[in-house]
Amino acid sequence: MQLENVSAIVTGGASGLGAATARALAARGAKVVVADIADDKGNALATEIDGAFAHVDVTKTDDIIAATELAKTIGPLRVLVNCAGIGSASRTVGRGGYETAFDLNTFRRVLEINTIGTFDCIRIVGTAMAQEEPLEDGERGSILNTASVAALDGQIGQAAYSASKGAVVSMTLPIARDLSAIGVRVNTIAPGLIDTPIYGSGEASEAFKDKLKRDVLFPKRLGYSEEFATLAVEVLANSYMNAELIRLDGGARLQPK
Repeated sequence: MQLENVSAIVTGGASGLGAATARALAARGAKVVVADIADDKGNALATEIDGAFAHVDVTKTDDIIAATELAKTIGPLRVLVNCAGIGSASRTVGRGGYETAFDLNTFRRVLEINTIGTFDCIRIVGTAMAQEEPLEDGERGSILNTASVAALDGQIGQAAYSASKGAVVSMTLPIARDLSAIGVRVNTIAPGLIDTPIYGSGEASEAFKDKLKRDVLFPKRLGYSEEFATLAVEVLANSYMNAELIRLDGGARLQPK
């Protein structure tokens, strides 16, 4: 599928994996809607890549609809990349009474953003894609989700995060089957240890990231956002890539902790 002059929505697009993917799509000629809750960063990136910014909280359907309508004004809407997400680290059972067990509201919040938010974006943007004119082979669009190797190798304290990303992995095939009727492909990348702002900055952050390298086979380092982005663009553009989960992790298999 040609990406030039198509409209693309990237959630979580103001930083990290989303920002790198937005830049890569723009470099291929796509008109990108940077969808994020970070207004300043999002607007700055949209200006940089000659795209548009939409304030989107993926837990709010109205925000997703507004971004979708905006995307339709700048080109045929054929691409959605779901990068919006949060993490959480807490053991299931604490050392004290019931109140020290994993906070259920935190668990719900992680699933609400990572899983339900991803699905809501798919159903809304997919509905808009269905209205576009079909291309060769009846193709109308391509959707890419972001899971995590934690969906498969979840570590201690990652129950909520792993559950949320595992759901994204599990719904890839059935949604791809659903959307085949409208000519929309659906794939998921499960990145491993990627060096993004989620790890913070400073000496302590660098020491922590250095420790993480132990689980990576080769190259012995964290991944770069740009490496995710180049793969994302290829998956989006390759019309025969559908219903797949792709690990991007340097061969890492995470240890319990």
